[in-house]
Amino acid sequence: MSSSIRVEDSQVDVLHNTVSQIASADDFHQALDRVLDFATEMVKCDSCFIYVLAGDDLILRASKNPHLELLDRLKLRVGHGITGWVAQHRELVVLFQEAFKDPRFAQFKELPEDRYEAFMSVPLLSRGKLVGVMNLQHREPHVYSPRDIRLISTVGFLAGAEIEMARLETENSDLSQQLETRKLVERAKGILQRELGLTEEQAYLSIQRQSRQKRKTMKEVAEAIVLSEDVKNSSRE
Repeated sequence: MSSSIRVEDSQVDVLHNTVSQIASADDFHQALDRVLDFATEMVKCDSCFIYVLAGDDLILRASKNPHLELLDRLKLRVGHGITGWVAQHRELVVLFQEAFKDPRFAQFKELPEDRYEAFMSVPLLSRGKLVGVMNLQHREPHVYSPRDIRLISTVGFLAGAEIEMARLETENSDLSQQLETRKLVERAKGILQRELGLTEEQAYLSIQRQSRQKRKTMKEVAEAIVLSEDVKNSSRE
């Protein structure tokens, strides 16, 4: 077996293992972190960002460098900057040096990486639908090899579907929690209305006030009210 075949087999194994790890991620952000870890392991770089599409915006969801104050907050419009261009056209962009001089470039003062020289931006796709964009950067001029470009492009195709699935599962989980909270609050309101003779609005405001005063979520306050009622009822039996 030739060395080139062994290398290709090794790359296939790595890609397979990586997609398996992404698919087994517990939540959306963990899936993103695993994509980021794999990309930076395959292509040693100084920076890696993953932006995820939300409506007409791309939101920064994962970063190799610590940008906790910007994660889930920094956003850019599709079509704006190199990243937005990649999202709009769903095409790879590779710049070996002076990326900041590219006519599509748009600077973000919050990101020191904007002065990095080399830049590779890849669309993340799921069944042809844009999911997000992944950027790899180098401080100094850097020539991305055909292997690097091929690997990261493949990640864009393989990881896009898993990222989208993780995002949808997280959204569904959030919706389920919201419904559970709403049911608890409704039940707690009914208890306060019955026990204290409050109107529905007064009962809601009472739960809201306790939430602020005790620095607890409305769900936690509602749970306490419902639990207290259940204890009372069980003691009467």
